[in-house]
Amino acid sequence: MQPDADDFLASLETEAPNPSTAHLDAMDPLTLTRAMNAEDAKVAAAVESTLPEVANAVQEIAKRLRRGGRLIYAGAGTSGRLGVLDASECPPTFNTAPTMVVGLIAGGPKALTTSMEDAEDSTDAGRFDVQGLKVAETDTVVGITASGRTPYVLGAVAYAREQGALSVALVCNKRTPLEKIAEITIAPIVGPEVISGSTRLKAGTAQKMVLNMLSTGAMVLLGKTYGNLMVDVQPKNTKLRRRAVRMVRQVTGLDEQSAENLLRETGDVRTAIVAGQAGLSPTEARVRLAEHGGIVRAALGPDDTSDSIQPELSAPIGNESLQP
Repeated sequence: MQPDADDFLASLETEAPNPSTAHLDAMDPLTLTRAMNAEDAKVAAAVESTLPEVANAVQEIAKRLRRGGRLIYAGAGTSGRLGVLDASECPPTFNTAPTMVVGLIAGGPKALTTSMEDAEDSTDAGRFDVQGLKVAETDTVVGITASGRTPYVLGAVAYAREQGALSVALVCNKRTPLEKIAEITIAPIVGPEVISGSTRLKAGTAQKMVLNMLSTGAMVLLGKTYGNLMVDVQPKNTKLRRRAVRMVRQVTGLDEQSAENLLRETGDVRTAIVAGQAGLSPTEARVRLAEHGGIVRAALGPDDTSDSIQPELSAPIGNESLQP
């Protein structure tokens, strides 16, 4: 490693020693966990400071997805795994094609479960992986790296920028090499880690929070939700099938059997809601949805009477999260 690279790494906040945990190895378990929790409490505020940049990225990502583009994450180690995780959750949550949100990790799939620390050191590998996806101007590539200097990510984002794709940097340090390449930089500054340099901790938590907003925000703009209901979910197991019925009941006010019958007739939650709310046949509901880009609220228009839902059905759907 070159001396200037050593100097840069030493200057990173995520590499600095944390005085609050200087005696971590001498702490009892309760004191240790309190110290970690106190540091984690700083993450939300760090992410909050980046919300204008996150919102800008969400809008630009959605704009490109509407044109048939893709959201592509590129990272190494923890950052890469978080990107792959977020991408893998989009098909079951939002009924997206597996190719719509893609996660790339230095070292390939094996690196998801096996540490391959040296895989991040190749700029060419990052370029090669993005090149293999035939990235174009309708795509977005988000480079995820706490340090902001990971060669694999720099190569991936630089190539994406050359192809006209939107380039986004998700980093946890200021004035990084990646910031110089990317069009939008999101930099939640979480400060020194509980264990110096262990960016799977606060930095990883901040990255996960931002990735949640990037994918979820873009999907909401694409009409993948109605209110806060994930109406484009794939009901492929018992839990999701029951959730689908409850969503239709919550919006339309139908009893359980009627909601089940309507879902069976229409085949999906969005069509069932439009049919039930607007008094349309399944075929008419599908046409109405198609005319409005699949967005339920737009399809319902003046026929939307969801504010008059039965009180007992307007409560939260069970005790479980709306995330699968």
